[in-house]
Amino acid sequence: MKRLASPFAPFVAALMVFSLSLAFSAQADARPTPAPSFSGVTVDGKPFSSASLKGKAYIVNFFATWCPPCRSEIPDMVQVQKTWASRGFTFVGIAVNEQLPNVKNYMKTQGIIYPVMMATPELIRAFNGYIDGGITGIPTSFVIDASGNVSGVIVGPRSKADFDRIVKMALGAKAATK
Repeated sequence: MKRLASPFAPFVAALMVFSLSLAFSAQADARPTPAPSFSGVTVDGKPFSSASLKGKAYIVNFFATWCPPCRSEIPDMVQVQKTWASRGFTFVGIAVNEQLPNVKNYMKTQGIIYPVMMATPELIRAFNGYIDGGITGIPTSFVIDASGNVSGVIVGPRSKADFDRIVKMALGAKAATK
């Protein structure tokens, strides 16, 4: 999934993040789209399924340990996880183009406490339909609200403040639909 660098890369990346930020906001007002069902095994060898997240808000984050934007947002994600876990929120990491020992080591050094799975063709297919053209870059995150609907797709890194705002909205969706 590596891309060739060009002199326009920073501009294109900024434009992409801006336009996808708008798409995230717009999708929140669109008709609810149910989140995909998925399952697999975490890097710790434990079975994991989206069924275990019923009634919870979560963000599925496709990332890689070698990806600088991914590495910049992960410490903030760890802090957001610690803040919001008691209110029914979790991140789910999907490591793309990785080796298992690298992911395990990175999780340990970064203090990642949320479930992480290795990407499989099935996991990628489950989420590809939520973005025009599929997942083409990382980090890419899918926000699932507490009602089980995809409420947004984020391409590019986000800050702790951004994630806090997004998680708060995702947690509030269940209360708003009752």
